Amino acid sequence: MTQAGVAGELEPFWMPFSPNKEFKKEPRLIVRGEGMYLYAPDGRALIDASAGLFCVAAGHCRPEIAQAVFDQLKTLDYGGSFLRAHPKAFELANRITEYTPAQLNRVFFVNSGSEAVDTAMKMALMYHRVRGQAQRQIFISRERAYHGVNLGGVALAGMVNNRRSFGTGLPVVYHMRHTALPENRMVKGQPERGAELADDLNRFCQLYGAENIAAVFVEPTAGSYGCLPPPKGYL
Repeated sequence: MTQAGVAGELEPFWMPFSPNKEFKKEPRLIVRGEGMYLYAPDGRALIDASAGLFCVAAGHCRPEIAQAVFDQLKTLDYGGSFLRAHPKAFELANRITEYTPAQLNRVFFVNSGSEAVDTAMKMALMYHRVRGQAQRQIFISRERAYHGVNLGGVALAGMVNNRRSFGTGLPVVYHMRHTALPENRMVKGQPERGAELADDLNRFCQLYGAENIAAVFVEPTAGSYGCLPPPKGYL
């Protein structure tokens, strides 16, 4: 496939979060990666400043990582966790709990952040139902939040355009105000102002009933509208 592309070559792939028609008129293709660089078909090196979708922090095509993946593929290429398991899953779960607080001692593996958020929502609903509190179906999130591309994450997200296409089929979510205050734009680190915005949660508990809330989702550092550290005292 050339840089210019051919309509028949590009059309079958429906790209997410992309203006497909515009992209396919002037495609921006990447053919390989190495370390922190991505390379275009003409050989130009581009710095991958966002680490892919924030998941390639170790860099692209690291030989030792590629070798570890290759070795595992030769040993066991796939091992599902429905009614059976494999030792590596337990090994990784134990290693993760070595770094988490003592009360966070269970690990549920998923394939993406979007899947993790939807799973957390399902866990919250199931937990309350098992405890006889099935009325707890309201979720609280924040404006400008981003929680993935599945239906649950889209509902939680404080990005109006992402929710607009899905109507009333989304879970019930109320959004607290964001902390991106104008006076905090040029502040280094955590700003001094804005901690009082966390009181929105108390207001929502009074307005909708704390007994009806299933869970609250808050990004420690918001990232969808730039990197927004929380004000001091907010969390």
